Amino acid sequence: MSTRVTVRKNSYKDSVRLLEATRAILGSPGVSWGWALMATPANLATLEEQGIAGEAGEAAANDLVLAVRAEDDAAATAALESAEATLFAANAGEDEAVAQSTTDLAGAVAEHPDANVAIVSVPGAYAALETHKALSAGLDVLLFSDNVPLADEIELKERARDLGRLVMGPGAGTAMIAGAGLGFANRVAAGPVGIVAAAGTGAQEVMSLLDRWGVGVSHVIGVGGRDLSPEVGGLMAESAIRALDADDRTQAILLVSKPPARDVAERLLKVPSKPTVAALMGLRDELSTADNVTVVNTLEQGAIRTLGLIGGSAPDLVQDLAEQVASLITGLDPNRSKVVGLYSGGTLCYEALTISTDHLGPIHSNVPLDKSLTVGTAAPDAHLFLDLGEEEYTKGRPHPMIDPQARIEFLERQVDDDRVAAVLLDVVIGDGAHEDPAGTLAPAIEKVTASGAAVVAYVLGTERDPQGFEAQQETLRRAGAIVTETAARAALAASAIALRDPALVATEL
Repeated sequence: MSTRVTVRKNSYKDSVRLLEATRAILGSPGVSWGWALMATPANLATLEEQGIAGEAGEAAANDLVLAVRAEDDAAATAALESAEATLFAANAGEDEAVAQSTTDLAGAVAEHPDANVAIVSVPGAYAALETHKALSAGLDVLLFSDNVPLADEIELKERARDLGRLVMGPGAGTAMIAGAGLGFANRVAAGPVGIVAAAGTGAQEVMSLLDRWGVGVSHVIGVGGRDLSPEVGGLMAESAIRALDADDRTQAILLVSKPPARDVAERLLKVPSKPTVAALMGLRDELSTADNVTVVNTLEQGAIRTLGLIGGSAPDLVQDLAEQVASLITGLDPNRSKVVGLYSGGTLCYEALTISTDHLGPIHSNVPLDKSLTVGTAAPDAHLFLDLGEEEYTKGRPHPMIDPQARIEFLERQVDDDRVAAVLLDVVIGDGAHEDPAGTLAPAIEKVTASGAAVVAYVLGTERDPQGFEAQQETLRRAGAIVTETAARAALAASAIALRDPALVATEL
């Protein structure tokens, strides 16, 4: 085994480029672990946990570190070279472009006077300053950075509102403006639906469902997960709704969020004049809204109701799913009653929790609906849903939508647990995601199904996505998984297997 670390002094790269480089390392033959990082104290502490912090020397926060553990020196060297090529442009044309690129926002605006959006992806402590610069330059902002203080978020959004600009974020991983995807995005047709989302994979789910069901999207405006909180007060959601309300291309609006503050939601849902659907996942209370607004509590229903606003209809979501479940449970060991969810999309995990809890009862999680139902308090036979994109699982490794390895490890742990009836998986494709997540997960899925448990999977994406929606589905089916039409149906199917009740898959949500 060979461990190698290289340090590039004063070579700052944003998180998107670092993720690309990390993927290049992990995709190299013979690599068991790798990471491209900036040498912040927190990242160096993670390196120390891997037993290699000392090899980073005296690296400072502006220094780039590439670290790899591989089967031998040759494999480690090749992996580092792949990362270097990804980060520093492998051919002369790209080198020349990098050499000519500007190093600050003012220079970039001067070089591209027609630009109207800035993407800010710097450490959270510096993100507010760069966002203020972009607003001063007359730009809307996709604020990809996380760890931005709440007070900074409020100040930025108040200023953006007063300037008639958008600050999408912080932590906005998904947006699509006039067909241009930003961050993690799916390739969808242009169309009449405008989406406002305080949930990244929630936005991806509804835009993909609409596209697959024959309806395109005008814009997707991500506003950050805290926007509909009492503190932020829906500042950018309101600006986004007003922008879509005034947009000639948009005929209907779809708002996506986890349960918002009640007063914030009720105020927002009296703003639009166009037909609007609010998909507020897990919402139990009725809200006072304008007559042109429909409120639902799942992503699936959000997409279906939006289709209805413009004269479309969803396909049969159940098809032969009940028969598949019925056939599977005939051979299922009666002692198997546990459901394990292993999610890469945080919003999909949350939706599954809200749906499955109604049927299975308490579910433990790292993002539990009931704060007492933590992972640490789970009994061996307890249902367990994990959002593997949360910080505790991504520390020192890429997000699971980029690198499926963490989920493979969790999947393989289920092989030896004879209490597991079904494992739930989401497979997110699109720009920014792994080039073949289903193919990478397939061998582990085969091991789980061979052990006697079921695997229920859902592919979030479209046929336009580079990985190919139908190809990913077929790979999962060949590995033995049940594949569903929506993420919500996957949660129902897994619950149906655990409860031995095939009819459950047709539950109206």
